[in-house]
Amino acid sequence: MNTMNESNDIDFMNRVRAHFNAVADRVLGQLREDEQATLNLTAEDTLYLRFNGNRVRQNTDVQQQTLGLTLQAKGRTVEQSRNLCGRLDVDGPAMDTLLRACRAEVAVLDLDPNQVAVVDNGSSDEEFRGALLTPDQVVQAVVQAAQGSDLAGLYAGGVVVRANRNSAGQSHWFATETFFLDYSLYDGPRAAKGCYAGARWDDAQWRANLQRTVALLALLQRPQVDVKPGQYRTYLAPRAFSDLMGIMGWNALSASAWKQGRCPFKRLAEQQAQLSPLLSLGENFALGLSPRFNALGEVSASHLPLIQDGVLSTLLVSSRSAKEYGLVANAAAEGEGPRSLDVAPGALAERDILKALGTGLYLSNLHYLNWSDPVSARVTGMTRYACFWVDNGEIVGPIKDLRWDESLFEALGPKLLALTDWCEVDPAVDTYSARALGGSRVPGALIEGFSFTL
Repeated sequence: MNTMNESNDIDFMNRVRAHFNAVADRVLGQLREDEQATLNLTAEDTLYLRFNGNRVRQNTDVQQQTLGLTLQAKGRTVEQSRNLCGRLDVDGPAMDTLLRACRAEVAVLDLDPNQVAVVDNGSSDEEFRGALLTPDQVVQAVVQAAQGSDLAGLYAGGVVVRANRNSAGQSHWFATETFFLDYSLYDGPRAAKGCYAGARWDDAQWRANLQRTVALLALLQRPQVDVKPGQYRTYLAPRAFSDLMGIMGWNALSASAWKQGRCPFKRLAEQQAQLSPLLSLGENFALGLSPRFNALGEVSASHLPLIQDGVLSTLLVSSRSAKEYGLVANAAAEGEGPRSLDVAPGALAERDILKALGTGLYLSNLHYLNWSDPVSARVTGMTRYACFWVDNGEIVGPIKDLRWDESLFEALGPKLLALTDWCEVDPAVDTYSARALGGSRVPGALIEGFSFTL
């Protein structure tokens, strides 16, 4: 690994930390007696490389910092943010202007009945250091290993920072040095998808990851099998199961959604139903995918069980929901979705997957998921990329994309036959305005009678 790249990342962390503290000191030092404030920093130094045809088509290095200011005064709350340039002589006056704008707005707002008071939630300091490749090394490592393949994808690697301070004295810092290569291999109109991610690039691991995707692409060359709508025993590979579990962030585990009558797991929350005893999941911040603190600076437990042996342990409860509905908060983010979801593995070995599946469908990826009937926790979506018909433990051939519609009370309940004995990390790969944090670690899942409708 190139130590110069590591040195640059450490230098970025140190510069951002010093600048954030200087700007925060300036803003918090100007507050009036009846004002309280919270500051949240989002920053990154990321190398982005876009590949097409196994060649670099676009490259850029993004350094950016955005500072959000939440001001409370006289029972009212306002939030505004702005980008920082990294120079105190520029950012200091700019934040002075932002503070004045917040004061002007808060003066005309209605009272906030569920305002969460600014308090000192303590301090934390976490840095997850990695060993990343330099730009030249990334290009060589990707292109050389994929020689002869039509590879398209996005590499993003570098430092991502979250920091928080408030007028009550709390101070939180989180920085992580990671990468992901989200890619597809093409054979004409056919494609197989892969993702290699982590904190330390390893050529052997990358080549093994790539070869698994190459093998899936080769299977797509077999004659297509026409699968009619119906219910089939189905294996969801870890990436596909991660796609399915991602729906948990859409109100399934939200306390406010439950109280408002729009929680798909309402029956689970009210102990009228339970899922399979094979299923246990929770928040695991030890994965380093997301900071433990939320926008209020509240620090979650390192491990927070959500569903244990099929029984709901707790919903995600933000302090705002706790105040509104008389609940006990557990440091959830305001959106009350999982930030670092960890699903416990089972006992199904990788070598036994096709044998256990027998006859049915092997799904590598899912997409276009949405609730089709939230009341019964029904989810709909499509199969995607390398998905196959399996007969008597042997892959026969690829299938066309299928529409499926299934209740999680069934798919994660009596229909759940097994989980694999290993898990894969599926990091967030969103890069819309900044590189996202979060993700999940999940096993593969074998499900009986998964329902396909089109």
